[in-house]
Amino acid sequence: MSNDRYDIIIIGTGAGGGTLAYRLAPSGKRILVLERGAFLPREKANWDTVQVFHKERYHTTEVWHDRDGSEIHPGTGYWVGGNTKVYGGALFRWRERDFERVVHKGGISPAWPLKYRDFEPYYTEAEKLYEVRGQRGLDPTEPSASEAYPFPRISHEPRIQEIHDDLKARGLHPFYIPLAIKLNEVNRRLSACIRCDTCDGFPCLVNGKADADVNCVQPATSFDNVTLLTEAEVLRLHTSPSGREVTSVEVKHGDRITNFSADIVVVACGAINSAALLLRSANDRHPNGLANSSDMVGRNFMKHQNGAIVGITQKENPTTFQKTMAINDFYWGEPGFDYPMGHVQLLGKVNKDTIALDAPKFAPGMALEEIARRSVDWWLTAEDLPDPNNRVTVSNGKIQLSYTDNNSMGFDRLLDRWTGILKSINCGDTILPCSLYFRKKIPIQGVAHQCGTCRFGEDPTDSVLNLDCRTHDVDNLYVVDGSFFRSSAAVNPTLTIIANALRVGDRILERLR
Repeated sequence: MSNDRYDIIIIGTGAGGGTLAYRLAPSGKRILVLERGAFLPREKANWDTVQVFHKERYHTTEVWHDRDGSEIHPGTGYWVGGNTKVYGGALFRWRERDFERVVHKGGISPAWPLKYRDFEPYYTEAEKLYEVRGQRGLDPTEPSASEAYPFPRISHEPRIQEIHDDLKARGLHPFYIPLAIKLNEVNRRLSACIRCDTCDGFPCLVNGKADADVNCVQPATSFDNVTLLTEAEVLRLHTSPSGREVTSVEVKHGDRITNFSADIVVVACGAINSAALLLRSANDRHPNGLANSSDMVGRNFMKHQNGAIVGITQKENPTTFQKTMAINDFYWGEPGFDYPMGHVQLLGKVNKDTIALDAPKFAPGMALEEIARRSVDWWLTAEDLPDPNNRVTVSNGKIQLSYTDNNSMGFDRLLDRWTGILKSINCGDTILPCSLYFRKKIPIQGVAHQCGTCRFGEDPTDSVLNLDCRTHDVDNLYVVDGSFFRSSAAVNPTLTIIANALRVGDRILERLR
């Protein structure tokens, strides 16, 4: 293997790298896919709340540091399929306006050089590839679409349907979350998904999620021209003397250090690790990190303003699969606040073990089973803005993540508004903070929505990548994950990462021809 030269090397198998491998596999080109992790084990612990959330069984044990040097234990894992192995499967298109310059209360969300129309065909392909279930025409903010969702929406269970109807009666516009869940509600016997209560944030024991492993990597590796090497950590990229091309990829595989080479190298390690890899690959021609003449590698890190709340009511909520409804009525603001606020969606149903993460803080002496039986659980997302001082750096070989919250007024207003709405429909007699990711407002460890560290653009002094996501400085080096984002919008980033991987795959195929 070490003597082989490939046409393409892809580093990472998540939403970006896994999708790209799928796109390129039928080309016949010799492709090497390198994944730092192994296949996530299918085991009973996949559905064990204590193992998944309390003991963080599927998160990395590596330690990062914040700007002050304090330890960070990141909520991320290294597996074939990346973090899609534990995602909730919510795959949203961005709104058309998300690609434009938007004024927020806390600053400016910059315009993208490509617009919604450039991504729309790829959004459509991405929804088919990841088997998205949904229904168009219900969300007043939804963008135009050339086709209906490829599969029908996932229905609400009775208690959620009651809440849906109550929200509609208040003049709001609840809609079905577009979900990459392999649920066949017409013939459940043929359904991979069993509609369980351990989906959102859990690995799926029955492969009921459409994730990057199941839907992309496994089909890609069925081609003889595609080789997947797992537990292969890429240490650095080496360049030619001119610095204009990557000549080898240095990999730690077991106890061996091996170098692989290819005509094209694609980094898709996630926004944080992709930036860290480029910074670790500094050399004489690239003294500040590979492809970093702009000094933008690692900068403008974004992860959203995210939080979770639990509404406790007198009425019990026997819902099993809860993550079916979302609301965007406050996405662009409300009367009296002409700035974006954000997005609301249901969480997977919490149980007593999830609640126990926060019990000492908010419920001493309360029966956790009683709380869980009466809860309805919500996830709120608002946009954080690109700030060059929010950045990834590497210190003594370790990742350092510097991040200061910004644009928090929109999130805080959304939290207050949604709390009031829940109480008005008897869905929040008591509102408690929930910390699936440690507390009400997700701290720096919560990097599930990471993006922005290698932004794309037309100006090489202001961006790392060109519009094809090839680095300005290195001719055969691409970055295909959330790194390329110029802003973060206020919905989950995964579908945009997938759509972009399909788009960049087409550009790479054109180049290889």
